Amino acid sequence: MNDMVKIEDLFHVRGLSVLVTGAASGIGFGYAQALAANGAHVTLVDVDAAALEDAVARLRACGAHACPVVADITRPDTLQAAMAAATTREGRLDVVFANAGISAGPGFLRGDGSRNPDAALESLSGERLQQALQVNLTGAFNTVQAATPVMKRQGGGRIIVTSTVSTVKTETLVSTLYVLSKAGLLQLIRQAALELARYGILVNGIAPGPVITNIGGGRLRDATARVPFERATPLKRLAQPADLYGVALFLASPASSYITGTQITVDGGLCLGTAD
Repeated sequence: MNDMVKIEDLFHVRGLSVLVTGAASGIGFGYAQALAANGAHVTLVDVDAAALEDAVARLRACGAHACPVVADITRPDTLQAAMAAATTREGRLDVVFANAGISAGPGFLRGDGSRNPDAALESLSGERLQQALQVNLTGAFNTVQAATPVMKRQGGGRIIVTSTVSTVKTETLVSTLYVLSKAGLLQLIRQAALELARYGILVNGIAPGPVITNIGGGRLRDATARVPFERATPLKRLAQPADLYGVALFLASPASSYITGTQITVDGGLCLGTAD
């Protein structure tokens, strides 16, 4: 009976050194919470120092092993320093969640189906596009790049990118700028996975649909703002960060040891189309 598979072994993350960017709130904090609750040693990275301290305090109050590092994913030097700090403290870096991201405003349609002239293609701000690209795409690239030499030296690791369903579908309620800034993430995942496979580094993504967080000014916390998104989702509700706990644990654990170069969609059926 020694070859019997036990769930506590298959999804084992206890003692793993995990780093999460954008960890002060929302999805990133959810990842940190899920991993820390199961015994991982989590380094929370965020540009917001005050929010980061609060997030770490909340985890430590529950007995979690959590440490804060202030860093800006658009500044590779600070990101590299965060990776180095986590590696020095824990002796290695097993899992990195490239999670930090920003919204880029509403889409060209309003929730009632009418056109939003401020979000029309010809009205979009090039400056806002560059900001979204810098954080959502370049920031993720910087994170993957900073993790790579650390994981090569130690002989392996996991990199998990927070992608989005917007990498595989068009949007009406979400800004075209957001879609553009996120579209490259799927190919980043695939390219990095292909190149890094020989070093034992697995690269995968988590592609959520709309999640109720503080992103975009927290607009999805408003019940009225959620209605058109809920109407388009077969499960008729939007995700909470907790809906991503399972996939985060799966991709960080031995359960996914033969999976690389893919992204797992967590969208309540949104990509399937509208149902009754």
